[in-house]
Amino acid sequence: MQEHIFERMARERNISVEEMRAIISDRIEKGWNDKDPVKREQWRKIPCAGEIPTPDEWLSYVIKKIKDDGQGNLLRKYLVW
Repeated sequence: MQEHIFERMARERNISVEEMRAIISDRIEKGWNDKDPVKREQWRKIPCAGEIPTPDEWLSYVIKKIKDDGQGNLLRKYLVW
């Protein structure tokens, strides 16, 4: 079974997946509400079903953006194709 990237990130930091998701959620919230309108606008480009992106929505957006920018090789360290 393939390890989810959040599982790997948590394992590398010796924390639980729930803690890893909480860290990511906190960062998303901070970016979403950043005082700098340019930074805030960047975060608001992330498609989401609710008011604010979930960690999974953020991850999907980042992976798509990396692939669209022709940088998919950067993902090889974390993802198995």
